[in-house]
Amino acid sequence: MGYLRISRVGKTFESGSRRTEVLRDVDLTIDRGEFVSIIGHSGCGKSTLLNLIAGLTEATKGGIVLEGREVNAPGPDRAVVFQNHSLLPWLTVYGNVRLAVDKVFRGRKSRAERHEWTLHNLDLVQMRHAADKRPGEISGGMRQRVGIARALAMEPKVLLLDEPFGALDALTRAHLQDAVMEIHARLRNTMIMITHDVDEAVLLADRIVMMTNGPAATIGEVLTVPLPRPRDRIVAAGDPACLRARQAVLRFLHERHRLVAAAE
Repeated sequence: MGYLRISRVGKTFESGSRRTEVLRDVDLTIDRGEFVSIIGHSGCGKSTLLNLIAGLTEATKGGIVLEGREVNAPGPDRAVVFQNHSLLPWLTVYGNVRLAVDKVFRGRKSRAERHEWTLHNLDLVQMRHAADKRPGEISGGMRQRVGIARALAMEPKVLLLDEPFGALDALTRAHLQDAVMEIHARLRNTMIMITHDVDEAVLLADRIVMMTNGPAATIGEVLTVPLPRPRDRIVAAGDPACLRARQAVLRFLHERHRLVAAAE
């Protein structure tokens, strides 16, 4: 059955008399604790698929089931980290994470327990030292760490990452990739990440889901990344299995690009 089951999902957007089929017949099963990357050219419906899993929009066809329950609305069992951190600028780092903790755990944890849980999740992303700062006082990479802490603090069954490092410089991006790998190794939570970065997908994921071009995009190939965990980016860079996985993804994306060029 699978932990997360995406069954024959299609999504069509309508605006007046205009209909745009973004996704068609998307079928995928994701196991508990698995890290899956979704990659494809712009316009292939990656973010739409993530929004469907998050419950932010409804499927036109098919359905999504998480641990036996249908996904048809947002819920704390699925937390999203967007490219834009979306922190509230008037709250401190602590306050932004505490807001999510209070929303999910009020009535289930005492005030003292919620305080400790907030600090615990800031520790996970190494941001306790900035607890009293506001978003405008910290770097972009730090803000993304806080966004990840806020999402983790909800104890979601699935953490959804929508190109969370896309706006960051290369060095900050590498540090956050390492942080996400450490968190995944420690918590063994289920993660689904959208990315345009082939190297990022290969380094982080257990499987890479490659989308065909839109409109009416679907899953073209699913590649298993046979790299043992824990992973080290320096070791992985020279690993033949890593190089083969990287070549396979690049080949797929290049072929899709060639098809677009041929159609123009």
